[in-house]
Amino acid sequence: MGGAWMASRSFSRDRSVTERRLTRGTTKRILRFAGPYRRQIAVFLVTTVASAASAAAVPLLLKLVIDSGVVPQRRDIVVWGALAVAGLALLDAGLNLLGRWMSARVGEGLIFDLRRQVFDHVQRQPVAFFTRTQTGSLVSRLNSDVVGAQQAFTGTLSQVVSNAVTLVLALGAMLILSWQITLVVLVLVPLFLLPAKLIGRRLADISRESMQLNAAMSQTMTERFNVAGALLVKIFGRYERETETFSQDAARVRDIGIVQALYARYFFVGLTFLASLATAVVYGVGGWLAIDGTLQVGTLVALAALLTRLYGPLTALSNVQVDVMTALVSFERVFEVLDLEPMVRDLPGATVLVARQPAPLDSSAPALSIEFDDVSFRYPSPGEVSLASLEAVARPASNGTGEEVLHDVSFRVDPGQMVALVGPSGAGKTTITQLVGRLYDPDRGVVRVGGRDVRQVTLESLHDAVGVVTQDAHMFHDSIRYNLAYARPDASDDELLAAVSAAQIGELIAALPDGLDTVVGDRGYRLSGGEKQRLAIARLLLKAPRVVVLDEATAHLDSESEAAVQRALKTALVGRTSLVIAHRLSTVRDADMILVVVAGRIVERGTHDELLHAGGTYAELYRTQFALQAG
Repeated sequence: MGGAWMASRSFSRDRSVTERRLTRGTTKRILRFAGPYRRQIAVFLVTTVASAASAAAVPLLLKLVIDSGVVPQRRDIVVWGALAVAGLALLDAGLNLLGRWMSARVGEGLIFDLRRQVFDHVQRQPVAFFTRTQTGSLVSRLNSDVVGAQQAFTGTLSQVVSNAVTLVLALGAMLILSWQITLVVLVLVPLFLLPAKLIGRRLADISRESMQLNAAMSQTMTERFNVAGALLVKIFGRYERETETFSQDAARVRDIGIVQALYARYFFVGLTFLASLATAVVYGVGGWLAIDGTLQVGTLVALAALLTRLYGPLTALSNVQVDVMTALVSFERVFEVLDLEPMVRDLPGATVLVARQPAPLDSSAPALSIEFDDVSFRYPSPGEVSLASLEAVARPASNGTGEEVLHDVSFRVDPGQMVALVGPSGAGKTTITQLVGRLYDPDRGVVRVGGRDVRQVTLESLHDAVGVVTQDAHMFHDSIRYNLAYARPDASDDELLAAVSAAQIGELIAALPDGLDTVVGDRGYRLSGGEKQRLAIARLLLKAPRVVVLDEATAHLDSESEAAVQRALKTALVGRTSLVIAHRLSTVRDADMILVVVAGRIVERGTHDELLHAGGTYAELYRTQFALQAG
């Protein structure tokens, strides 16, 4: 009853996919995508058809063995017939192995191609995309939907072809052997579709609810098992409450699993009972005809065997729409991500800004200027950067424009200068620094690095020239070596050690048992804030950029860590142009120029002494914030 199980699996899928309208051209796009595998798919289909044909031929050989061998007592026919059955079994085994091999090549190849394209495409999306997107939903596109799309060729296609060929051959052979019994069998067909009607829809609803409950339980585990979530639970000591919450989720999964198993068994038992009933009818009617001499015994056995190859494919094909639409919708959900064009990308004709720095820690290459020329900017709306289906909370699609966060910003940082950005939280300081590295493009005006419009140079060369250290430096769950070499994969151990030494963290790493091979933990949580920042600075030194952007790199550090980071920064900034969001008084005093940003506008500019003497916004900020730090 393999057909019954396949039918049960099909009916357990979400029937809502049959109501979804596919985007025009989706099917043609799928066929183009599968183009490189057309030969393997052709061989796969041929083996599928041949396997179905060989399986359908076995009952006819059994008829020959019984009617022409057993009944007239012809041992030679019995022997040759048995050998032929064994030969068909061997052929079928070989065809199945060949088909599985081709299926695996096509399926795994499609999975690789789709995953690689989606992964590469997603990486090129703007930061706003990641701030809105639910990570779990995005990962699901790379896993569940990609595998679902692959099933269109390796699962659905083979099942449809195999079931269709088996159904046609079995029905044709039965009509030739006995049209009377075949008609009786066909009368029972509606009964086989009855379990699908009665149980199939309910099974689909249960399956959908089960997937939702499992997703909720997985989300709970993901949030509680990452470092930040585990730390929050420990801080508040909510162990029992979390266990109770998880137990409730797990209990719902358990209960729905029991119900799902029962309904699946109802479906299986129903089909098994009807198959047994049909077999009884065939043997009853056929046996009566055999006694009357109008039907041979071998024919009766062949009809019964063919019957088992008739109802399974018939039931599965009755639900083929759900199978096909499930695969097509999976493809469309993958294409939905691929069709979301990155807002920031290389323009046609983009050229290299400057050659990459020849060696790590080398600051001898000429620094580059930074210039903002009447720059205005608004953050993109959800409809421009994201997909509603990838967000944690559903929201209507929107293409409307948001409010500007920068207004006619103009300034210049000469090569080798340090410029500090100060102002209240939310004033637009971080936005300015993000435009330098072209994480976004301005709506009006021009951002220049080295005198070149950043939109006219390649992103790779711009990112090579601009180095960034953020307030919360991210570390991958890997070794110190890996996290450092991320800036320059070809760096030698001597270069890595020189970088950590220059970043004031060499002694700490040397004292670790595993040295550079020490694993930093999820998001670098095994390191203190100051240690992470110094590793980030070491990574910056390996990159050896010509422009450095510091986004409050010393915020939230204790005085000792701050002092170590400041020493490391002095090394990092030598000979380089720097744009610094100032948090500490020392950074502001050392700056060649200070820009005071308020509500997206530069309201004051000058040196520390000049701005204090002017007695404006900076002087007020200094008195309320920086003077406290100085004290």
